[in-house]
Amino acid sequence: MIETVHVNLPGRSYDVVIGPGLLAEAGARVAPFLRRPRVVIVTEDNVAPLHLDALRAGLEAEGISSESLVLPAGEGTKSWPFLEQTVEFLLAQKVERGDIVIAFGGGVIGDLVGFAAATVRRGVRFVQIPTSLLAQVDSSVGGKTGINSVAGKNLIGAFHQPTLVLADVALLGTLTNRDFLSGYGEVAKYGLLGDESFFDWLEVQGPKLKPLLNGDNTVSSDAVSNDVIAARVEAVRWSVQMKADIVERDETEQGDRALLNLGHTFCHALEAATGYSNRLLHGEGVAIGCAMAFEVSARMGLCSQEAPSRVRAHLKDMGMKTDLKDIDGDLPDADALLALMGQDKKVVDGKLRFILARGIGEAFITSDVPAATVLGVLRDGLAAR
Repeated sequence: MIETVHVNLPGRSYDVVIGPGLLAEAGARVAPFLRRPRVVIVTEDNVAPLHLDALRAGLEAEGISSESLVLPAGEGTKSWPFLEQTVEFLLAQKVERGDIVIAFGGGVIGDLVGFAAATVRRGVRFVQIPTSLLAQVDSSVGGKTGINSVAGKNLIGAFHQPTLVLADVALLGTLTNRDFLSGYGEVAKYGLLGDESFFDWLEVQGPKLKPLLNGDNTVSSDAVSNDVIAARVEAVRWSVQMKADIVERDETEQGDRALLNLGHTFCHALEAATGYSNRLLHGEGVAIGCAMAFEVSARMGLCSQEAPSRVRAHLKDMGMKTDLKDIDGDLPDADALLALMGQDKKVVDGKLRFILARGIGEAFITSDVPAATVLGVLRDGLAAR
C-alpha cells in the first residue's frame, strides 16, 4: 500500500513516499542520503510525545543516531524567535552541508525548519516527515519555506526543496477531528482547482477518510480498516501528484503555481484578522476562502451559482467551516479585510491577483476582479454572522 510520487526538478528531484508504517522504515529510506550515520530532528510538543520515539527507533534500526529539538506547537512558532532558536540549535549540533535535518511535524514545523535549513551554511539538506494531513498533501511538497511577519503570512522565506518526503498516513489516526478537517480543506482545494473527477471522488469517499470518533467526539484509538487506509493513501497521492505536476511547470510561482493559492487570498486575510490564533486553523481558512472564491466567480458570471452551492454542500457534509459566520469572535469590517488582502504575496504591480473558477476543477488566475464584488461577498458574509 505504498505509493511514490516523483517531483522532477532538474538537479533537485525527490520522491514523496506515501503509505502506512513509514516511520519504522525511516532509517532505511534516509540512509542512502547520509554521509555519516547521524541526523538532527526538529519537531513540536504535540508530535513528540506521540511519535518521536518511533522515529528514533526507525532511525536506530539502521544505526543512525539523532539529536532533537522540540518547539511549541502552533502558528506562533513560525516567527523570528523560533527561527533563531532553530538555527542556533543546528549550528550547535555542528550540522554540515552533507548532513540531513528532519522536519517532523505539521506545516508550521515544515515551513520553519525548511527555512532554517535553507539559511544555515547557505543551505543544508532536509527531509520532510509530515504528521498532519495538511502537511502531507500540501506544505511538505514544493519547496516553499518561511515564517510569518506582523505584516502578513509567509512573507519571509525561501524556495528550498527537500531531499525526501515520507508521508506516513498511519499518523493521521492520531489527529484531532478538527486538525484532520483543517487538512481536508487543502485536499478539497485540489479537486476544485484542477480536477473535477477528484472532487467527484471526494464527495463519495471523503467521509470515509475522517478519524473514528468516540461518543464524546474525541478521536477513537480503534484501528482503522484497510479500506480507510487505502482511501487516505489515494487522497494524499492524488493531491501530491497534482501539486508535483504544477511545481514541475512553475517551481517559483511565476505562473501556474499560483493556482495552488485557490482560497488563500481570503484565507490569509482571515488568519491575520484572527491573529494567527486557534480561532481559525489554516485549512479552515482555505475552505472558507475556496467557498468565497467560488461565490465571487458566480457573481461575476464566470461559473454557475450551483458551483459555490456544491462547494459549500460538500464541505458541510464533512463537518467543516464554510462561511465567515463559522469563525468565532469579532472580525474586522469588509473594507479592513480587503485591506488585509492587499498585504498578500499575490499582489503584483499593486493589483491583487485572485484565483477564480469557471466551474469545479477549472480555476484560473486573474487581476481583473472588481473590488465592489469582493466587498459585496465580504459584507454579505459578515451580515450573516
